[in-house]
Amino acid sequence: MAHAYTPGLCVTPDTIIRKQRLLPLPGEVIVSEGDVVRAPSVVARVELPGRVYPINIANRLSISPSVVSSYLLAREGDSVIQGQPIAENQPWLKWFQTQINTPVTGTIETVSHRTGQVFVREPPQELELGAYVDGWITDVMPEQGVIVESRGALIQGICGVGGETHGPIVLAVQDPQETLKPEHLIPDQHGCIVIGGAFADQAAFFRARALGIRALVVGGVDDDDLKALLGYDLGVAITGTEQIGFTLILTEGFGHIPMAKRTFELLAAHIGQQASCSGATQIRAGVIRPEIVIPQRRYEETSDTALRPNGTVATTDGIQIGDLVRIIREPYFGIFVRVQA
Repeated sequence: MAHAYTPGLCVTPDTIIRKQRLLPLPGEVIVSEGDVVRAPSVVARVELPGRVYPINIANRLSISPSVVSSYLLAREGDSVIQGQPIAENQPWLKWFQTQINTPVTGTIETVSHRTGQVFVREPPQELELGAYVDGWITDVMPEQGVIVESRGALIQGICGVGGETHGPIVLAVQDPQETLKPEHLIPDQHGCIVIGGAFADQAAFFRARALGIRALVVGGVDDDDLKALLGYDLGVAITGTEQIGFTLILTEGFGHIPMAKRTFELLAAHIGQQASCSGATQIRAGVIRPEIVIPQRRYEETSDTALRPNGTVATTDGIQIGDLVRIIREPYFGIFVRVQA
């Protein structure tokens, strides 16, 4: 088993970041190529079909599916509101009358004379797609989405949970080896991306959620604390859709691991600046890493080359002389060294 690896995470103060923003279904793109956008700017929107609720009229009225239509109080295409009667029988005695109400507000989409079911679809929900990062539109894909390009600092992490968010960067600790404690988190950090140090536990998680902090960035966490936050074991999966109240990004891994000095200093250099971050992580094919993107205040043309932490162009040719590597076995776990002949 390897004892060291070439850091594949990008930690650079200046690079070009391109983000493809795609709608889940064909919709409307509302920006044009060349437009300058901010992280919360809406770049496209689409109406997502509402959920469908089946109501088995035939079973509930004890009738044949073929005659369901004669018992309906509303027809296909009619709008209905929650609790509205949509079917009833006509007994000789009203005491034995059965009335069926719709469980949701929506539209009667289909009446099946084979199964005796009525399908009610909820109203469509509008989905607005944000730009995610400050930048400019470099490409528009009609009805699908856009490419947002930005220039600035990019810090990738090992693992994360929670979705996309944005806010100003604040430091909660003064040293990358310091543990982030609940008392480090204060009401003034509401809506911010908070940078911790080596470790945060579940008490810090719950404090962050209560204060409305947008994101926590720390070196590592304990697996049991993460399980307490999520309510389940993370396992091997794609993250980024968790509803935990904030986004959590681990820059180093699991355990009490000091945040890399370079990472901490780069984040500290941008205190107060607006940044975007995402906890989305995928470690299988098509690797996705959690990230913090800090756009420059001015957008300028620049090279497309992302730099590695040692300032050289990233390669995938294995460990080479001069490469910066990280030790992943004791007694030097977490230390960065340079390969020599």
